[in-house]
Amino acid sequence: MVVPAKPASLVKKETRAAEIALKKTAVAKKSAVLQKARRKEIIKRTAKYYKQYEAADKEEIRLNREAKANGNYYVPGEAKLAFVIRLRGVNNIPPKPRKIMKLLRLKQINNGVFVKLNKASKEMLRIAEPFITYGFPNLKTVREMIYKRGFGKVNGQRVAINENSVIEQALGKYGIVCMEDLIHEIFTVGPHFKQANNFMWHFKLPCARGGLRKINNHFVEGGDFGNREHFINNMVRRMN
Repeated sequence: MVVPAKPASLVKKETRAAEIALKKTAVAKKSAVLQKARRKEIIKRTAKYYKQYEAADKEEIRLNREAKANGNYYVPGEAKLAFVIRLRGVNNIPPKPRKIMKLLRLKQINNGVFVKLNKASKEMLRIAEPFITYGFPNLKTVREMIYKRGFGKVNGQRVAINENSVIEQALGKYGIVCMEDLIHEIFTVGPHFKQANNFMWHFKLPCARGGLRKINNHFVEGGDFGNREHFINNMVRRMN
């Protein structure tokens, strides 16, 4: 019995499929090599950032001890970063604070954003103070907020940051290619803070565990609105 030869079309199809499979394998190998190199680079960057944070903390402690030993007081530098949370809804809000909260992207109750502190932003926070609370977040707060509740803005859409490629596509041209780069840029208020913060979608937080005290009173009067400085970290823990 003579076995019929394969049709020419089938031979062409098999050859084309084999070529495509070879190309895919080559691309996959190249991608794996690049990804491995990128992971090593990210690990190096992360280690460098951790050393910087540790050195800054040690310097603060040294200056504090030195001042205390000389009978003086150490006054740390002014904060450069604030985390702002909206406390009030839409009723009975004057036009100017309403506009400021819109500019800060605080559209709903319990929305939160990072804000770079300068003369203009401080004035805006002062005007909107009865309707918001804000303070100076530490590294732990910034990291937990971005890792747990951070979403990116890609083509106007809210996108989960579940891999570094999302950050690299949006901010790679600014040298921000991974989550630790993003955290470092925001926490240190780096040169590309504006682009990094604009990439971050505003944070949608739940109600604080244990509730609030009195949103019509200032924080220093036993209420909730206004500047609470480093105590914002405690509030974020209850809302994160």
